[in-house]
Amino acid sequence: MKHMEIERKFLVDREKWASISKPPGINYIQGYLSIDEDKVVRVRVAGDKGFLTIKGKSDTFSHPEYEYPIPPDDARELIQHYSVSRVEKVRTRIGEGKHVWEVDEFRGENEGLLMAEIELENADDVFEKPVWLGEEVTDDKRYYNAWLSLHPFRTWQEKAPYL
Repeated sequence: MKHMEIERKFLVDREKWASISKPPGINYIQGYLSIDEDKVVRVRVAGDKGFLTIKGKSDTFSHPEYEYPIPPDDARELIQHYSVSRVEKVRTRIGEGKHVWEVDEFRGENEGLLMAEIELENADDVFEKPVWLGEEVTDDKRYYNAWLSLHPFRTWQEKAPYL
């Protein structure tokens, strides 16, 4: 299904995040079949579900996105045999006000990075900021998952303040 995804990204204060009650997270493995300036083609295994996603070029907070469910075994095979890079993380979904935040605790080469995303109906939507929310990094391409798959967090010389 095609739609325009409008999202904002933030770092997460690790100590404050650890101090709150939250639901269990879901393991994600994402393999990137194609990454370039105009599009990203991703295969994802989220728990026991598989997805194929095509994302268009970002325009500040938004980008066109097509996402389709696929059999999880197919997703695993595509990741194993055809991905040029990968990202592993545990995603926790948690409500705050009328929105749901997706908090990603990265694993593997991106271990140590803790980031939150919120999807909005409109770019100017007002939303409640949880106490554990840190600096906004929406405009910093280093925090895009596709970028992290090629330039892992562990290799960065300068780390973000909340990590």
